[in-house]
Amino acid sequence: MRKYGLFILAVVFICFNVKAGTVDSAYLFAYATKANEGRSGLHFAWSRDKAHWQAIGQEYGFLKSDYGRWGSEKRMINPVLFFDKDHRWHCVWSLNNKDGAIAYTESEDLLHWKPQSYYVNEKELVYVSAGKLKVQRSKWQQVTIAEKAETGSLVKLPWSLIDGLIKQVAFSKHRNQLWAETTGEDPVRFASLKPVAITVHPDFSKTKKISNLLFGAFFEDINYAADGGLYAELIQNRDFEYDPADKEGKDAGWNNKKAWSTSGDGIGFTIDSLAPIHPNNKHYAVLSISKPGASLINGGFDGIALKAGAKYKVSLFARILTGGKGTITVRLTDGRGTVYGAAVINALTTSWQKSDAVITVNESISNARLEIIPMINGVLALDMISLFPQQTFKGRTNGMRADLAQTIAELHPRFIRFPGGCVAHGDGIGNIYHWKNTIGPLESRKPQRNLWGYHQSMGLGYYEYFQFCEDIGAAPLPVVAAGVPCQNSGKHGHPLGGQQCGIPLSDMNDYIQEILDLVEWANGAATTKWGKLRAAAGHPEPFSLKYIGIGNEDLISEVFKERFRMIYNAVKKKYPEITVIGTVGPFFEGSDYSEGWKFATQLKVPMVDEHYYVPPGWFIYNQDFYDKYDRAKSKVYVGEYAAHLPGRPSNLETALAEAVHLTALERNGDVVHMSSYAPLLAKEGHTQWRPDLIYFNNTEIKPTTDYYVQQLFGQNAGDEYIPGNIVCSDNDPRVKNRIALSIVKDSATNDVVIKLVNLLPVRVTASLDLDSFKVATSAVTKIILAGRPDAGELKPDRTQGLSLKDIEKIILSPYSFTVLRISGKR
Repeated sequence: MRKYGLFILAVVFICFNVKAGTVDSAYLFAYATKANEGRSGLHFAWSRDKAHWQAIGQEYGFLKSDYGRWGSEKRMINPVLFFDKDHRWHCVWSLNNKDGAIAYTESEDLLHWKPQSYYVNEKELVYVSAGKLKVQRSKWQQVTIAEKAETGSLVKLPWSLIDGLIKQVAFSKHRNQLWAETTGEDPVRFASLKPVAITVHPDFSKTKKISNLLFGAFFEDINYAADGGLYAELIQNRDFEYDPADKEGKDAGWNNKKAWSTSGDGIGFTIDSLAPIHPNNKHYAVLSISKPGASLINGGFDGIALKAGAKYKVSLFARILTGGKGTITVRLTDGRGTVYGAAVINALTTSWQKSDAVITVNESISNARLEIIPMINGVLALDMISLFPQQTFKGRTNGMRADLAQTIAELHPRFIRFPGGCVAHGDGIGNIYHWKNTIGPLESRKPQRNLWGYHQSMGLGYYEYFQFCEDIGAAPLPVVAAGVPCQNSGKHGHPLGGQQCGIPLSDMNDYIQEILDLVEWANGAATTKWGKLRAAAGHPEPFSLKYIGIGNEDLISEVFKERFRMIYNAVKKKYPEITVIGTVGPFFEGSDYSEGWKFATQLKVPMVDEHYYVPPGWFIYNQDFYDKYDRAKSKVYVGEYAAHLPGRPSNLETALAEAVHLTALERNGDVVHMSSYAPLLAKEGHTQWRPDLIYFNNTEIKPTTDYYVQQLFGQNAGDEYIPGNIVCSDNDPRVKNRIALSIVKDSATNDVVIKLVNLLPVRVTASLDLDSFKVATSAVTKIILAGRPDAGELKPDRTQGLSLKDIEKIILSPYSFTVLRISGKR
């Protein structure tokens, strides 16, 4: 196959024959820009004379290529657009300049496209539902758009169709606008706006039940959220299993010795795999000691943070290979000779043996290191060298970092989704996350490369996830791959890219059994095969698993459909009490979204997972998004969402936009059953994604303003929704859309919660019709989150002991979120 530049794909163009005088027509030019190598997708321009061209939107992508890894590889090169006699549009394009692959899709209106198909041979016939079209070669058209020469294909069609494309761009721009990024009094957006008054009239006659699981948390091992983060282990690369493949060979220092070094004379340090503790943990350290006193050192994850007076458990596996008996001194130092605590490990033998000790630290330090000092002459093998604070969250062995876990618990999440989205699918079939590799003794767990470019020790595994959920009263929601890898995964041996392949059908029964075994492990009696393993780990009672996610942001291809259907039917048959949550792609629109919903409706999947990372303006102009959903179809889990300001961190503006969205989710809590912001955690200096909800380092937790919005909704949720009509003194839609309201009741306490969002630069006076509440109490708590729109890390202020009279008329500060909790106690 010659490079795509030597061949030019073309097709026979079928133009519209428009009768003269009946419908005005124009020319449509389809192209992909050379400036970004086609990453922004298919563009359109129009002209009446083929000489003067007007682009439809600024770099607006009417169709984007799904092929390839992440955004940089998803390219559309030399697209060809054509129309057939069955009134369908077809688009064919080259994917790259490496393997000659081409892509194909079709549409009925140039706006909604079907899932894409890929071919590695441009001479193949492209089959479609109504027949086949042969890809032919012919000459390209070249036109000048905005003083730039672009190459593409040309068709003639009625002006009404072009006008529809123009209106689509305007509509999309309106609903996805960023808004002016200004601060203070916001003169650009609302230069002459006066203070606004609203009245709120609740209608208790139309109260409806809503989900009691609406607000949860989504944990993914991204941004070093697990190892070096939530997982309390302080030693990096404790098992010597780091591998250059973790970084795809891009980091020469990333290997079995990562984070380890030696100090002193008379010590040799090598890695061996001849006789490991366990086949899943192949590598171990071998120390050749000719002069006792030298040390093996680990610097932890950006240093080891220690607290004065705290106790730390050190453990390791050791085996004397040659030489006599001896001991190991373990010290915590600062590298300059200061010792902050030490312990001695005795009873070394010639077979692998686990030993542990407790070190009490005498002074706080943020960047300590662990020193292993073998007091022997000879050769010593070491593995699974661990340092854990005794004070983990809830005191759990192999548990969570206490302060970080507590910060998550204070969100009051009703569920936790884990172990990730893309992480669960993995980077290629061989990198799919298998839950069985994450349970059992730590030395038997099987680590692997993380999709996000580092290493997963699996020390934080399924048992720890389920235990954490139980500890904070959250329902566990594990997500498993749908028999396909992440749609952004690499090729890893597959000619069309990792995201286009699937587990071989001959292996699917084994994979399905793995998922069924998960349910038995979580819910089965202690006498069952897998329930026995759970009990042996310390949890004889079932974990009460009720939900399981199958798939994450998948391409809704035939490969995916076939495997999802097999998994879904098997789970439904054996465990009908389990609610399966399907997937409808990575966006709130597009071919995967449309095809995913169609597929879920056909299978009657009880719930689907929707994702969207969008500008703040999207939340303002899409408050009715779920109002239009069919209540008879699948329920919705909004599994990943966040407001993004390109190039800027999250702030009060993004947090309030999300608050607006959450009031809409409460209003639609009869169809939206779950939601979770993403990503949850990010370690400073190790982020692959921004923004995130909680930032942290080894000593500090830094919740964002978005975190406090999530917390206020989680701590003030309800299971009954009370419609409330707002009458506003200003009927400008831009003003009204920036004032949001939600009223819920918690049937467990009879408390009524009013949430009010003001995304305007002026105060809003809210008059509440409190007579309609008919409550016998006057105890009210008011919580306010307010400040400048560009401010970050704001915290809410709480006022207790108020009466109903105090909130009959309240002032909503500019850029604020107000929560009023009216006690239901009599």
